[in-house]
Amino acid sequence: MRKQLIHTILFTGVLLAPAFAQRVELFGGAQYEHLQSSYNAVGWNASVTGNFKHVLGIIGDFSGVYNSRRQNSSAYTYTVGPVLTARLPLVQPFIHALFGGATLSGSGMNSNAFAMLVGGGLDIGLRKGIGLRVVQADWLL
Repeated sequence: MRKQLIHTILFTGVLLAPAFAQRVELFGGAQYEHLQSSYNAVGWNASVTGNFKHVLGIIGDFSGVYNSRRQNSSAYTYTVGPVLTARLPLVQPFIHALFGGATLSGSGMNSNAFAMLVGGGLDIGLRKGIGLRVVQADWLL
């Protein structure tokens, strides 16, 4: 039961460790992507953040989404950029601008392109070193 609970937490993407004013933050979670009215995909998202100042850091973000309903397509992004975080007592809202690449595949094709993610989110502290990412929304260009 305990092992299943741990896997469920990791899979659904609510674990953020270590969080809240640490030098390094790790994030892993689930992701939903809506690109067009007929294209929806689910997958995973992971990031590593190095904090240089109390509110400023650099983040490396990696994700993969999959859609089996539409020609077994998949998309991967790999981006890096600055992140600004408001270190409040109970919550940490953040904004970021990330730049890198994307790989799209499906229907026998494979394409690489420039990717830019602009967005932000909100983390809530649960206890020392553990937080919950309540929301993260990004605009993918």
